Amino acid sequence: MCAEMSDSQLFPSLNINLLQEPILQKVSGILDQTSDRGWKKLASVIASDRRFKLSSQEIHQCSLKVLDSEGSPTRSLLRLMGDRGCTTKELSEFLQSIGQSEAITILKPPGIKVTVQPGSMAVLSGHMVKLCCVASGHPVVNYQWFKMNKEVLHGNSSELVFNPVRVEDAGYYICRVNNGYSFNFSDWALLDVFESNLNCYGIPDNKLHIHTQPKPQKLITGDRLLLECIAIGKPLPTYQWYRNGLALQDETNKPYTVLSVSVEHRGVYHCKVTSGKESEDSIKVDVEVLGSGQYRKNFAVECTEEELTSVLEIDEKEEDTFFATDKVALLIGNMSYKNHTQLKAPMVDVYELTNLLRQLDFKVVSLLDLTELEMRNAVKEFLLLLDKGVYGLLYYAGHGYENYGNSFMVPIDAPKPYGSSNCMCVQSILKLMQEKETGLNVFLLDMCRKRNQYDDTIVIPDSLKVTANIVFGYATCQGAEAFEIQRSDLANGIFMKFLKKRLLEEKKITVLLDQVAEDMGRCQLTKGMQALEIRSSLSAKRALTDRIQQSACSLESSKSNLQWAKANELPESMCIEFECGVKIQLGFAAEFSNVLIIYTRIVEKPSDIINCNANITNFPLDLYVDPKEANKQTPEETGSFLVSKDLPKHCLYTRLSSLQTLKENLTFTVCLSYMYHGIEDILDEHKEIDVGRPLISKLDIHSGIQNPCSKSCLFPDSPCHVPEYFGATSHQRRYVQPPSYSQSMYFRVCPDSRLGYLPECSTSPNIPEENADEYSDFPSIM
Repeated sequence: MCAEMSDSQLFPSLNINLLQEPILQKVSGILDQTSDRGWKKLASVIASDRRFKLSSQEIHQCSLKVLDSEGSPTRSLLRLMGDRGCTTKELSEFLQSIGQSEAITILKPPGIKVTVQPGSMAVLSGHMVKLCCVASGHPVVNYQWFKMNKEVLHGNSSELVFNPVRVEDAGYYICRVNNGYSFNFSDWALLDVFESNLNCYGIPDNKLHIHTQPKPQKLITGDRLLLECIAIGKPLPTYQWYRNGLALQDETNKPYTVLSVSVEHRGVYHCKVTSGKESEDSIKVDVEVLGSGQYRKNFAVECTEEELTSVLEIDEKEEDTFFATDKVALLIGNMSYKNHTQLKAPMVDVYELTNLLRQLDFKVVSLLDLTELEMRNAVKEFLLLLDKGVYGLLYYAGHGYENYGNSFMVPIDAPKPYGSSNCMCVQSILKLMQEKETGLNVFLLDMCRKRNQYDDTIVIPDSLKVTANIVFGYATCQGAEAFEIQRSDLANGIFMKFLKKRLLEEKKITVLLDQVAEDMGRCQLTKGMQALEIRSSLSAKRALTDRIQQSACSLESSKSNLQWAKANELPESMCIEFECGVKIQLGFAAEFSNVLIIYTRIVEKPSDIINCNANITNFPLDLYVDPKEANKQTPEETGSFLVSKDLPKHCLYTRLSSLQTLKENLTFTVCLSYMYHGIEDILDEHKEIDVGRPLISKLDIHSGIQNPCSKSCLFPDSPCHVPEYFGATSHQRRYVQPPSYSQSMYFRVCPDSRLGYLPECSTSPNIPEENADEYSDFPSIM
């Protein structure tokens, strides 16, 4: 950055009539009293400038102001120049030419300084909370508060008041102050908000108080240790954990975790919390760590001799035959992220897995590019299908992360950075699936599993049941990334590349995944970077190929099955006849459950009609369709590469994606244009078409309904260290570069771009376009 700025950079292009009167009077006083560098010298310089056309008569009128008791020739001259559009920048140039540096100094915009910074704090919901920012340097100061990079509605005063404060108000805040000439920013302030409980009523707002105390633990070696201490107070509390009275180095987070404990971790733990000059110790808790032998001794299962004999007499030769009462699958592929790296593979992966699962008699709904609300509602519809003995499969491909053993799927509208409140916790979905007494729960997660450095929230879903019907197939190991393969315009994820080759095999699901893991292990391109991880509690030989043996189901389950089937229901093909005698066939195909292909073809026209064309247009406003990508000669031109071989030839094709956003019936207009032999005029006719609610639009997953994972998707605790913003994060799916010899298949590297955080001024509300450059200095949270 340059150490100095030129005078032209210091002066804003502001009409001099808009300057405050005290400034104009000071400039006038200097020029009125100076002869060689006074107002007459200034007037002669201005008169020689063609832009302002100052006449000798006007200069004479200005000189007559000396006859008034409080008259000022300079003030009259400046008023005259302001009326003709003279700016402070131009006036400073005129003053510079006559050597009037003293007047230039007065015109320089005053600086602005934040004298009172907003303070970070941790508070309870339901209280009134204020963030305060005070600036000096000018009589008039304007304030604008931001939460991250979003303006706060009505946040235009020095105090930002939350009355009452809510959990969703938690986050980082900053205040922008300006005085019409310059601007400045306050420090970032973190507002941490926790739900109130009965033990906290009557506590003063700013007093330090431990809201959540650590709890004693009894573990065996290899278990995860989790102790949590949460405090409220202003300034923001800091934490230090102790074991047996000794401070633990670098353990300064609200949670204290050890992923795999050993005997050396046993002891008495407590946390010291400090807020300003106040400090408070949490209660001291015992952490007992037992060896495996102790565990078997202390937690033995009692049984009689007869029961033990019956256990040992299991007939190993007997092979049970397993059935599913039904098979349902929800497949989600997120690619078109609004704030994060775009992906390619999920589209192909979801499409190919859909076709394979349908061959195994699964009822499949496949969806691309879902927002957080749409993902939650799609999962809710999926859960309605589950019942006793049903095989449920959830596949997700997209960005993701894993914190403290919980996996989170990232929707396309997730902010930057995102936390657990913006994503879906897979373990919470599993808990809801278990409540349905399902016969098999399969999760195939094709996403990265790196830790999210911006999210220190410890999500603890309700206890999972001890069941033997859970299988997790992770595309990569904990703490690692998942990769994509790119081949021309189509892409595969590494996981799906190997999974699709074995999915139809009649093998126990865990055996099948084991073989997929072995296949992936032989892939030289990702060796040492990606390896399939399998977690299973499956004790029976259940397979995806098991046959369906339907049983009596509830009325609600029957309704849900019918609704799920409608999510793949297409409009019927139709023939449209126009008054001129032309007939057009309208056909429909589904690429995914929320992607519809419409194709049109002229099937009959009178012999005297030439240059006949039929296009479709005027789609519902909530279903965005780019006219440039509609009515194409080939499906590939619309972006539809996967079903092109199955569509009829010689048609015009239009691809409608994101059908889940459709709030009403799908309507559009068929526009026919044609000419008759010997007539140069182009004629046209229109037909309005209503095809109802196709595919996923029937389920209304765009609407706001209760969050099925509300217990696991609370607003995240703020990071221990204030986050730095990057163009891409480490827990996003990645590309990898192959050896140069590969021609038919290649990998593409997409490195994390470490871009400084800048707000999108062009889309931020209430930011004047002429001031947009000022926002290029919006500070990063460092």
